[in-house]
Amino acid sequence: MSLTALLVDDDRAFSSIASAALQREGFTVTQARSLHETRVALAHAVPALVVMDRRLPDGDGLTFLAELKAQAPGAAVVMVTAHGDIASAVDAVRAGAVDYVAKPVELSDLVLRARRAVDARRLRDRLEAAEAELSARRRLVAPVSAAMRRVFQVLERIAASPRSPVLLLGETGVGKEQLARHLHALSSKDGGAPFVHINCAALPEQTVESELFGHEKGAFTDARAARRGLVEVAHGGTLFLDEVGELPLALQAKLLTFLDSGRFRRLGGASEQTSTARIVAATNRDLQTQMQAGSFREDLWFRLSVFRIEIPPLRERREDILPLAEGLLADLRRELGRRDIVLGNRARARLAAYGFPGNVRELRNILERSLVLEPGPELELEVLGPVAPVAQAPVAPPAPVAAVAPPAGAFCVEHPIPMEDVERAYARWVLERLGGRRMEAAKLLGLSHPTFLKRLGDG
Repeated sequence: MSLTALLVDDDRAFSSIASAALQREGFTVTQARSLHETRVALAHAVPALVVMDRRLPDGDGLTFLAELKAQAPGAAVVMVTAHGDIASAVDAVRAGAVDYVAKPVELSDLVLRARRAVDARRLRDRLEAAEAELSARRRLVAPVSAAMRRVFQVLERIAASPRSPVLLLGETGVGKEQLARHLHALSSKDGGAPFVHINCAALPEQTVESELFGHEKGAFTDARAARRGLVEVAHGGTLFLDEVGELPLALQAKLLTFLDSGRFRRLGGASEQTSTARIVAATNRDLQTQMQAGSFREDLWFRLSVFRIEIPPLRERREDILPLAEGLLADLRRELGRRDIVLGNRARARLAAYGFPGNVRELRNILERSLVLEPGPELELEVLGPVAPVAQAPVAPPAPVAAVAPPAGAFCVEHPIPMEDVERAYARWVLERLGGRRMEAAKLLGLSHPTFLKRLGDG
């Protein structure tokens, strides 16, 4: 792709030769003979590169540099200075130029520095975008509701006890992983401690022990070398066990031993290893019901429950919906390149009325779909259907791709049914609306494919 360059120099011979050299390197070059012509050119387009002489008929290019950076902050600037005038070259770099060349200019040197300056600017932009994306994903919107403020206060107290396990309970999509990351950030003073996330439901039962605790060479057929487990990888930081209720019983006993002592053995190993990783576990299942059924150890429940935090669903903290929507929308605008779009009044009314069975994850999915599908400067969130009064109980969600009626009897207020059945009905309904495309339905709901199959009752 052609790059735009602005060449500012009153020497017509040099400008013509330098312009030809830059054009051979793929630049589209505009020439300017003075600061006045430079201002006119910048008013029409912002170039990727500016090559500017310091000595111009109507002023000093070094003095103009601050104005140039204000008008074109993304442009890479290469200053042209008189031979031996190193002091002014240093001043130019300090003022924002990325490089300089001295007259008489070698064209090969000019081309090399121009290309290097543009490449460095592009790399810096990519790094800044990546850092912004990562920080956005980990940034939490300050809660408004009293219930979530209490959750944050508890996490701040727990952060002072770095080894104590934490159990986060709540429906699908309430933000358990984000809260685990928030606790990790509070606990990690230097910011360098590892945060390791593992979805227990997505691990094959045959390899889950090796994934968590590692293995020695020869421990099983394919164990050609020793391997550290995630407990070791998370040493000094946090190991987040999502869907902890899916762990096999035998492995639950080994996890309990680690929680009690910080010690473990790799699969096939004889010597004990240690790790100071804090275990943060999360589930949307009723672990006490699983204990009664014999699929979850009671002693592990009590050990994990040193700090047990119930995260309220979004419908029970409706005052958090709009702040969350604004925060998520700011991140999505940057990701999707629609920086000027805002939530309209109809969108706000729809958000206030909707029940959010999928909680914060569903809110993000709704905003992302609307950003893609709605072209106007204001989002109306038409996917949520007509504007209606605020519901007092969970209401049936609209279809992911069109506003349609929910599955009959799936959400009956008069005769409440277990949340697990509601989730199963919702998952099957989404699957039906998407024509049976399971991978697409799992992605839409923010679930791994194995977890989605279990939600359907097929796993």
